Amino acid sequence: MPADSDMTVVLVLYDSQGLVAELAKSIVEGASSVEGIEVWDRPLDIADKDELVKCDALILGSPNWTGITGRLKHWWDYTGDLWESGELADKPAAAFSAGWSPSGGLEATLLQLVHLLIGHGMLIVGLPWTSTMNHSGSYYGATAVRKVTDLDREQARTLGARVSEYALRLSKVSS
Repeated sequence: MPADSDMTVVLVLYDSQGLVAELAKSIVEGASSVEGIEVWDRPLDIADKDELVKCDALILGSPNWTGITGRLKHWWDYTGDLWESGELADKPAAAFSAGWSPSGGLEATLLQLVHLLIGHGMLIVGLPWTSTMNHSGSYYGATAVRKVTDLDREQARTLGARVSEYALRLSKVSS
């Protein structure tokens, strides 16, 4: 789906298994809250690699299975040509994850996602510390454990909005 020429596009791409699909709704909501942004909500089952090139920013999500899912890793493995061409470099990007265990490696999953994004030369957008992080979220991205709470939704909306704001700033600089 092509973007309107005057819109900045944020792609929210995620493996929708488990709690991640619910968390993605809040990511999309936050990203959409910024004027001038078009959001492409793409569960892995309908994701198109070409949209990685067409978007202006990416928010990548995976369920926490003590790391990213094999499905997402397999899909992402086919982006090597984009790595070689550098087509994703300098785009803002962020990560989110959700899982059933508070000590099951959520931050490890976020770091694996961030590693994939950095490998493509993308600019990582995290979450600055707030008192909300005493109960929800991570510096590395939005999270949820066992269920998606109101605090988790707040963190996800904040992350989505931050990525949108950076994408808009960068699009103004490059035009």
